[in-house]
Amino acid sequence: MTGRRALVRSGYPGAGSLGAVALEHKPDFADLLTLDTLDRDIFRGRCHEGAPMRAFGGQVAAQAQIAAGRTVDPDRRMHSLHGYFLRPGRTDAPIVYLVERLREGRSFTTRRVSAVQDGEVIFSMSASFQRPRDSDDSHRLRMPDVPGPDEQSQRWGPMLIAPDFPPFQLLDLRLVTSSAAPEDGMPRQYIWVRVDQPLTDDPLLHVCALTYLSDVTLSTTARRPHLRAGPGRLDLVSLDHAMWFHRPFRADDWLLFAQDSPTVGGTRGLSRGMFFTRDGELVASAMQEAGLLRH
Repeated sequence: MTGRRALVRSGYPGAGSLGAVALEHKPDFADLLTLDTLDRDIFRGRCHEGAPMRAFGGQVAAQAQIAAGRTVDPDRRMHSLHGYFLRPGRTDAPIVYLVERLREGRSFTTRRVSAVQDGEVIFSMSASFQRPRDSDDSHRLRMPDVPGPDEQSQRWGPMLIAPDFPPFQLLDLRLVTSSAAPEDGMPRQYIWVRVDQPLTDDPLLHVCALTYLSDVTLSTTARRPHLRAGPGRLDLVSLDHAMWFHRPFRADDWLLFAQDSPTVGGTRGLSRGMFFTRDGELVASAMQEAGLLRH
């Protein structure tokens, strides 16, 4: 299948679904986001591991986006999402996505998605879609002056730790620079990111891929200054995630992910990020709050 239909299957197949096989071979990236259609506005998916035996939050959020997008007219583009991670998701059971149609406006459409596992909501998301419109009013932040992706050979840390983990094989992340303790007290990291295989032209697939990519590195920005502070291991638990999609882009082409963390306190850390094309165009922004737990 290609295009929009490639990410939704009809019917109610058995247990041999995406998540069970994703760790056994290198899948297509679109396989990570493919959902089964169970009924009108009801979908089912599976997720691979993030933390041990916990579903990867970026994949849960991206699948929720797919579910929402499949209930919206194709001429509307997702421009924002706001999600809350309520409970850890498991990798050994399917996740059901329930879509509520909150608004059908002339220009904007709004959906709410609840991701349910074992009868409990593990993730809740609101997403807004807009019919594309041209505007003469525009401004944007300039891209940081950093070396391009072709000048970087160092892959981002976790990609080196687990290079044989199949989902990681689908991504190419190149660390440009990072600073744990700059003068203004705000840790930063700059990473070139992309899905390392061609994607279809479906705009929804590209915004979902960017949400997936953002969750791989964003919260680690807040953790960087504190890795060696105090005894024990420092773990991250995603609490919420927000994305804004400003302009069209392709997630299978290089994007600079410029990240910083304004604050950590009360066991919570806030991270921000902006995505730029190689031409310097700001195409998306992200924010995430994560719990920093020391064991």
